[in-house]
Amino acid sequence: MTTVKKCWPLLTATHRYDKSLSTHQRGMGEMIDAPILAYLIETANGRILYDVGCDYSKIHDPIKRAHYYNPENFHFGAPAMEEKQRIPHYLERLGLSAADIDVIFIGHLHFDHAGGLGELKRCGCGAEIHIQQDELDAALSGDDVASFQDDFKDHGPYSLHQGEYNLTEGVRAISTPGHTAGHMSMWIELPKGPPILLAGDAADLMENIQDEVAPGACWNNDYSLAVSSIRKLKKIAQQESAIIWPNHDFSFYRSLPAFPAFQE
Repeated sequence: MTTVKKCWPLLTATHRYDKSLSTHQRGMGEMIDAPILAYLIETANGRILYDVGCDYSKIHDPIKRAHYYNPENFHFGAPAMEEKQRIPHYLERLGLSAADIDVIFIGHLHFDHAGGLGELKRCGCGAEIHIQQDELDAALSGDDVASFQDDFKDHGPYSLHQGEYNLTEGVRAISTPGHTAGHMSMWIELPKGPPILLAGDAADLMENIQDEVAPGACWNNDYSLAVSSIRKLKKIAQQESAIIWPNHDFSFYRSLPAFPAFQE
């Protein structure tokens, strides 16, 4: 029996970029607006955050912005992030604080998924931070320009894992490498309705899922591994009558309950 009570999708920022960054060799020259999402999951055993969005200061401090989002690596610039989209503000609207988070689960260590760790820690969050060992090793190698090491390097200690495991009854870490070395999705069994699979960046858009198209950027250019992970999610969804939630698809995001409403 699941311990999950509620799940809130949190819009933490928006990024405008070429669609081919989400769909490998598709949509070149087509600009899209993509939501940057985190998810708050309330269970009978505590609260879990899947991803934590961007570092607000790197976007709004001109010096930091020029350094971290330099045109050489970030052709489409920094995401757009409003003050009200910082995760502590979402928690405050629910009558919570950063100290009320028990587990932070980082699907992968790119800037738009792990950047908020420092702010949450400064706001009193003492949660366990779950990261895959392969993901941390790859991010610390310096070979992935989308991972800013100071987003995560000094914000441990971490609970390091290898492969799949249960966080609590009804919440399971699902291994979906390809986009990054240790990318993880999440299975959530809700108290009402079908289970959901948070794809993370294993599938940015519904198109990735429906057409089995890899993300535009993959670790070591292993696009076949990314497609295998998409197929794995689809197989689980078919077997368990679950719904896959793509991570950067505005049309899909707008179909979900608008905060502070939740999925249950």
